Amino acid sequence: MANQRNPLAKVHGLGSAKSGTHHWWMQRVTAVANIPLMLWFVVSMAYNAGADYATLVAWMQQPTVAVLMILLIANVTFHMRLGLQVAIEDYVSDHGNRIAGMLIITFVTLTLAALGIFSVLKISLGG
Repeated sequence: MANQRNPLAKVHGLGSAKSGTHHWWMQRVTAVANIPLMLWFVVSMAYNAGADYATLVAWMQQPTVAVLMILLIANVTFHMRLGLQVAIEDYVSDHGNRIAGMLIITFVTLTLAALGIFSVLKISLGG
């Protein structure tokens, strides 16, 4: 028997075509933000190459350095989460495994961001 449903009814409930736009934009925005942050980080590490621990701590205690480092950590981990989310959505077909994967990557990336930011704050505040 032929399917009598119209094309709109067939796709109804499969999700909005607009739902991925925000995710796509966020990936691009974080990627663009990563460019100057990573350039700053690489140049800073090259400049501080061979420095002793006390020199690096003094460098990290500068407010501008601490803020840029926190921005770098937050942006990189968020960008990483967005990319991993796309991989899970594209390659994990089982709904339960997809949800579990999303929970795992969210937990791991939030943990990495929290530990990195905590470390920067601990060093920069002299703790």
